[in-house]
Amino acid sequence: MQQFNLKKEEIYNHLEKDFIKEGMTDDWSGQIGSIKDLVTENFKKRWMGLLFDSGSDLNIVYTAVFPSDKVMKEILDKDAKDAVLFTHHGATWDIREAPHVFKDIDRKLLEEFKRRNISIYTLHVPLDDFGPYSTTVTFSKEIGVIPESTFAPYFGTMCGVFGETKARTVEDLKKDIEKSVGHEVSLYPYGKKEIKEGVVGVVAGGGLEFVSEVEGRANVFVTGITLKSDYSKKNHDFAKEKKINIIGATHYSSEKFACIEMTDYFKKKGLLSEFIEDDFITEDM
Repeated sequence: MQQFNLKKEEIYNHLEKDFIKEGMTDDWSGQIGSIKDLVTENFKKRWMGLLFDSGSDLNIVYTAVFPSDKVMKEILDKDAKDAVLFTHHGATWDIREAPHVFKDIDRKLLEEFKRRNISIYTLHVPLDDFGPYSTTVTFSKEIGVIPESTFAPYFGTMCGVFGETKARTVEDLKKDIEKSVGHEVSLYPYGKKEIKEGVVGVVAGGGLEFVSEVEGRANVFVTGITLKSDYSKKNHDFAKEKKINIIGATHYSSEKFACIEMTDYFKKKGLLSEFIEDDFITEDM
């Protein structure tokens, strides 16, 4: 692959054009308290795009779901310089720290990123929107669900898909998902074992709030976070009443395929790109 001599500003312009659409909104104001002075003013205005600015030269784009300590340290261990870390989230998720489930980016690691000219670019809502690189579309395809139509309006996007699966039962689908993500997933068997008309509703990440939207169309809902809690009780109660099976694959594992696919996006722009693996949290399920 020929590597083009792009500057960071050029790839930011491509991302802006290809992913950020009028009407999209987001809010990370509660998750950047300790590093607010290091975050770009433009990011604080709309909560998407260039989060942390450091230098203009560009050698490689790393992609990751979260800007976690593990991810950032691995990039530093690679002796990376003049790079961009592209993330889906502007903070790190850990449901075990509830109610403070998002953790600020580590300030010392950010300062080291500054010395190495490594920037951070974040697309949360824009990457959830329906499209070839979206979290739900990439997850669906990976688990053998072919997207056919959208649902679940979310901050100016459509983040859910209905799709067809060759799996005949929820147990078969569960096995397909486990094979894709590489670990056990949760199954709440609230409905019939047979998948109704082979149709599944999918929302990657924290999509349990949209389970009500699959009623009448599907009896299986797949998402990331399915832990029973005070917050999710009403959604579980609804699914149980309406006999909708729920499968949970963790926040991280249901969204990582979008960030893996984004390496292809950057390579098509003539850039080196690499996905940085992180840890999934079983407590999500």
